[in-house]
Amino acid sequence: MIRSVATALLLTVAMPASAETIAITHATVAIGDGSGPIQDGTVVIRDGRIVAAGQGVAVPAGARVIDGTGKWVTPGIVAGFSRLGLTDVSGGAKGANDERADKSPFNAALDVAPAINPNYQPIKVNRADGVTRAVVAPQASHNIFAGQGAVIDTGADMDPITKARAFQFVELGETGAENAGGSRPSAYVLFRNALREAAELTRFATPVSSGAGGEPDVRFRPIQNPNESRVYSRSADRSQDVLLTRFDAAALVPVLQGRQPLLVHVERASDILNVLDLAREFHAMKFVIVGATEGWLVADQLARSGIPVIASAMNDLPASFEEIAATQSNIGRMRAAGVKVSIGMIDDDESHRDFDERQSAGNLVALQKIPGASGVSWGDALAMITSKPAEAVGLGGQIGRLSPGEHADVVIWSGDPLEVTSGAEQVFIDGVQQPLDDHQSRLLERYRYLQRTDMPKAYRP
Repeated sequence: MIRSVATALLLTVAMPASAETIAITHATVAIGDGSGPIQDGTVVIRDGRIVAAGQGVAVPAGARVIDGTGKWVTPGIVAGFSRLGLTDVSGGAKGANDERADKSPFNAALDVAPAINPNYQPIKVNRADGVTRAVVAPQASHNIFAGQGAVIDTGADMDPITKARAFQFVELGETGAENAGGSRPSAYVLFRNALREAAELTRFATPVSSGAGGEPDVRFRPIQNPNESRVYSRSADRSQDVLLTRFDAAALVPVLQGRQPLLVHVERASDILNVLDLAREFHAMKFVIVGATEGWLVADQLARSGIPVIASAMNDLPASFEEIAATQSNIGRMRAAGVKVSIGMIDDDESHRDFDERQSAGNLVALQKIPGASGVSWGDALAMITSKPAEAVGLGGQIGRLSPGEHADVVIWSGDPLEVTSGAEQVFIDGVQQPLDDHQSRLLERYRYLQRTDMPKAYRP
């Protein structure tokens, strides 16, 4: 009996609540598409999707109505580059960090999806501050290729994966140079060689998967004539002149064919131009640049390329030799040049503090008031932490906006969400209202009203 009750309680926690029809009325509504806020707006959610958002929207009969008077309503924040859900405790605690695999024989084939733990505290903390989805990347260890990242939701259930194997991640800046043997030339040779091995695999193979986002695999076609035998042996058996395992090479096949985006981390301007050259060389591939601290120096070239950029918003100090030209106006200048830019958190506590993206977005708005600085409009800033990162990884039109048909990831804020004094009061993911408590908030409530006589001696004056 005790066991059955415990099992029932566990299932109650693990299973998400049912979505319902909800109307949030009389709120300041922001769609997340770059437009400005709408006064006295209404957002309607049904069956986990957005039905309508804006002024003059009718409230469906039977809907649960939430009065949004004095509140702001936006899409949930999409963490543009993160490692959310891969680690719980920083500092190298064993068993609580799956960001990198230093001793693994694999690299490109690594897949972060099985490692995501929706019960990790950083997921709960970020959910409580309005982060509803995250682009989660592995960390490179002994190779330039880190592996395959995922897009997740931060919902309070045991099904966090929105899209597994959503992209491949590669390091081609300082970290890539170190992992490739000590120089950038070595990194680029390793990059081209890896794609060559993937291309050789495709000559005699058809990439398949076990379903949507399934494990990368290959099937070899039969030899068509005797002259192919020797070449087939080298390509299919891969017994000579190879650096990648078969699984790693197979994982790069969808990248090579443009079916899986390639997120490339580079910071300095010359490295960005090198990536643009690679994009012209491998024209079928879908590149996304991550970091781009010196992107403003080559903003015109980036804009002409059409390659999306997920940039760190407030890198304004030369923290490394590849960030000498860092400036807080980087994103504003790229946006003014026409670059498709969004905000991420690479190398900025991206495992825990992805909620800082909204403060970064607010800072970009404030930069408009500083003489000589380049900021962005309020609507653009919100889009950079909602719809724009979704578009960069191929999920535009699915998440990141309050548009009909998109996932109903909705946050009700106490005020302007780009102001640090505002907080998330209600969070919905796929139309399901989420709990906003976490370990930190529970500790606060536990000790907030304790009598001094109940406190340990260390807490007494």
